[in-house]
Amino acid sequence: MPFLGKDWRSPGWSWTKTEHGWKRIVFYGHDLEDINREIDLKELCFDNKENLFVGDVCELTTTKRKKDFYNNNTKSQFVFRDKWIYVQKGSTKERHGYCTLGEALNRLDFSSAIQDLRRFNYVAKLFQLIARSQLTSLSGAAQKNYFNILEKIVRKVVEDHYNPRLVKELLQDLNSTLRSLTIDVGRCVLVGNVNIWFCRLETILKWQQQLNNLQIPKQMCNGKSFSDLPLLMHNKILYNLSDAHDIINLGQASPTLHILSENKTLWKNLCHFHFADTQFCRNLVLTKSDNVDWKLMYFTLQKHYPMKEQYGDTLHFCKHCSILFWKDCGHPCTANNPDSCLVPISPQHFIDLFRF
Repeated sequence: MPFLGKDWRSPGWSWTKTEHGWKRIVFYGHDLEDINREIDLKELCFDNKENLFVGDVCELTTTKRKKDFYNNNTKSQFVFRDKWIYVQKGSTKERHGYCTLGEALNRLDFSSAIQDLRRFNYVAKLFQLIARSQLTSLSGAAQKNYFNILEKIVRKVVEDHYNPRLVKELLQDLNSTLRSLTIDVGRCVLVGNVNIWFCRLETILKWQQQLNNLQIPKQMCNGKSFSDLPLLMHNKILYNLSDAHDIINLGQASPTLHILSENKTLWKNLCHFHFADTQFCRNLVLTKSDNVDWKLMYFTLQKHYPMKEQYGDTLHFCKHCSILFWKDCGHPCTANNPDSCLVPISPQHFIDLFRF
């Protein structure tokens, strides 16, 4: 009997009644390049009478036929219409099995998330953590999805010149991990043909070369430029930056900005933003006049403690439903007060959710 009502255990699936009984409706989308589009059902099922139509859904009865279609479209990927995933770490009476990291990658539509500037840094940081420690846990389909999205990340940086430093660090970590796995550790830990991994390693080198040769053109504008703004505005912009590299790079733009970027109060506020007061006492850096060198203090603390992460938008986890989702997309929550159950998920917390 299909599950029709709301229940604390899960939001339930969508079902439809056919001549042969009840069938669960599975929605698939087709993501080609940067546009999410529906699969052309007529094209899929032309001259193929084995495919069954249930409403708007094309269910491929032959598993091999579905796999061949997927493998023949190397630049495409199947994404689910629902942009959320139920996180389960064990079997219960209501649910059997568990959710993997690769399944979460396929379900949460990171391909569209990188087009949103609020989520770009979040996705790039998450992919960097996966490259460092979780690459061997991805299935073959999740690997393909991972590298397809990574290609779009590189393309966005090349076209829009957005945050190339973060993506360079991501590719460097991925390059080091793949070299270690294919040469030092051994090929047995990798899922899939080792020749595919060598091809991916060559692709990563090409991407790194693209970013190294990237030149950001000078913006030509007839109106006022950044340098025309008053000093008070420059100082306020510097105080709103949470990344030390951004402050240093901005200080190299002009002698005036360099003086503002060396302000002791600026670096003191940056230290207090990222680190706790107890951490200062263990790593005090004093000048010859017994004053605290806050800039040097920041880089010293950075080596010993993790910094506070700040993102425009993150994934959220519902403690009531155990569902992971993008807040803009929402999820079918059954709680009386859904907002009180939401917890923002950092990239490291996302990785920890799928450790078993």
